[in-house]
Amino acid sequence: MADIRTPRLLLRDWHEDDLAPMADINADPQVMRWIDDGSVRDLDHTAEDIERWEEEWDEEGFGLFAVELLASGELIGFTGLSVPEFLPEVMPAVAISWRLGSQFWGQGYASEAAQATLEFALQDRGLDRVVSISRVGDNASENVIRKLGMVLERETAHPVYGYPLHVHAIDLTEFQA
Repeated sequence: MADIRTPRLLLRDWHEDDLAPMADINADPQVMRWIDDGSVRDLDHTAEDIERWEEEWDEEGFGLFAVELLASGELIGFTGLSVPEFLPEVMPAVAISWRLGSQFWGQGYASEAAQATLEFALQDRGLDRVVSISRVGDNASENVIRKLGMVLERETAHPVYGYPLHVHAIDLTEFQA
């Protein structure tokens, strides 16, 4: 995995000392309210998540980056790419996603990290299309999605939890780095 630097962030591989700060992010109900059933995740579940994310890098050649503030070296969350197997109707697809600690919201970090990840997907990994799947009502994520230039492709429902989802997409011909 290659590191990606933006003006304020480092997108990098996962380190052992990332577990505790990522677990703190996953334990925040405000952060998790839009994810799956809204349940928080403990240290063990976070460790399993990170292990799965690292395996995806090996299997797919892409995955979720740890996102670190360049100024402090602090882990603020993740951004990256994954295969959205939970939503078979959009397959085959690669989805971009992000999750940041709530103390880092509203500062443009999610947009900065997601833009760098989208460039990585379309330019470095040679993908011709990327989707983003968001829960209806998650306006902060919808704002990031719009900044990426993605357009609404369809509305659907989560196959397990039943709540409404938006699927946005962008392809290489629409992308402007």
